[in-house]
Amino acid sequence: MSTTGGVMTVRLPIRTSDDVPVDTPRIPAREAAERELSKPMYHENDPSLLQRALDRFWDWVGGLFDSASGAAPGGPLGLVVIVLLVIGLVAALWWRLGTPRRTPGSADSLFDDSPRSASEHRAAAEDHAAAGRWNQAVQERMRAIVRALEERALLDPRPGRTADEAAAEAGRSLPGHADGLRASAREFDDVTYGGRTADRQAYLRLRDLDLELERAKPQLSDAAQGAGQ
Repeated sequence: MSTTGGVMTVRLPIRTSDDVPVDTPRIPAREAAERELSKPMYHENDPSLLQRALDRFWDWVGGLFDSASGAAPGGPLGLVVIVLLVIGLVAALWWRLGTPRRTPGSADSLFDDSPRSASEHRAAAEDHAAAGRWNQAVQERMRAIVRALEERALLDPRPGRTADEAAAEAGRSLPGHADGLRASAREFDDVTYGGRTADRQAYLRLRDLDLELERAKPQLSDAAQGAGQ
C-alpha cells in the first residue's frame, strides 16, 4: 500500500510480464472485491429470509425469557412455576364459569322462522338422539320445552325470545323447576353459541325435565289465589 499524490492505493499480488507490481486505487479495489463476493457461489449456504426471520424471533423470545427469569423468584424454574399457575387459574375459571354469557342485545332467538308445535320439536329431538347428533337433540328438546309452556299458556308466545329469557319467565310460575330450566337454557346456549359439544347425558337431562314439566302444576300468584276464593 502506498500514497501517491494524496491518493491511497492498494498493491495487489498481480505482476506484469516484466514482474513489476501493479498498484490499484483503494476504491476500485473495494468495488472489485464486492463484485467478486456477490457471486452466487459464495452464498449457496446462506440461510433463507424466512430462516433469518425465525432466528431473530427466537433470539427475541430468548431475550424476553432471560429478562423474565432474572426478575422472577427462583430464576427460570420459578418462571415456569408462575406460568403453570396462571394457566391452571385460567382453566379453573373457564371450567367454573363456563362460556362467557352473551349480552341480551346480541342474543339470538330460540326459534327459527318456521314455527312448529312442541310434539314436532320432540320428534325432531328424538330423531337426532337416535342418530347420535346430541347438539341438535339438545337444541330441539329445549325448543320443545318452551313451545309446550307456550301451548299451556304458561308463557306468552313472543318472537325473538331467548332460552335464558324463557327459563327466567317460566321459573316464576314453576319455581320448583327454576333451576332445571336455567341449567337447560345454559346447555342450549353452550352448544348453540359457545362451541361446546353435548352428550347423551345432557340430552337425557333435558328430556327428563320436559317430561316433568308436562305433569307440573303452575304456582298461582297471590292475586289469582285471592280471586279464586
